[in-house]
Amino acid sequence: LALPAAADPAPRRQLLVGTALACVAGTMLIGGMLAIWVLLRGRFLDEGGERFPVDYIITEVASNGMLMTLFALCLFAQWAVYSAKRGDRGHTALALGVVGLMAIAFVNAQAFVWKDMAVEIDADYYGALFYAMTGTMAAVVVAGLVFTVVAAFRALGGRLADTEILSALALYWYFAAALPLFPLQTVLFPGGR
Repeated sequence: LALPAAADPAPRRQLLVGTALACVAGTMLIGGMLAIWVLLRGRFLDEGGERFPVDYIITEVASNGMLMTLFALCLFAQWAVYSAKRGDRGHTALALGVVGLMAIAFVNAQAFVWKDMAVEIDADYYGALFYAMTGTMAAVVVAGLVFTVVAAFRALGGRLADTEILSALALYWYFAAALPLFPLQTVLFPGGR
């Protein structure tokens, strides 16, 4: 007499949970940097400083292009998940390739903004925190690019049916797209106090 086999264990989704925790940690990092920015900016304005240094011209085309690129990254990362769930290797590869290309375009636009604005890092609080905030965002996108390459090798290397890594990748790009909304509003386009 034999006992029936036990049910398969539920999937643990460690990669998806780990990505979600990394996204929460990144949000806390940016939130802390933003709090320091607002604090130092308030002190600077209380001492009679300018609201926005007029020496720096924001490159609007590149900045807007970076923002649009992040939202397009979400779309293409979700397309990769959709294609992989249907077993469509060609469209999965195309979607992941476009995600990688868009991430490279973001980093290129960020480098252009740095070169074009030529913010002095040691002038006052603005320069140091400008590079800290934008550099952190560029690092988030570079990490996403590395994640995209790893996901592409894994998904296209024979594990197309395992869509957890692609779902985690899509979650990461959603996080990366939402991340600059408040810093952009505060750092690049500072309104009133």
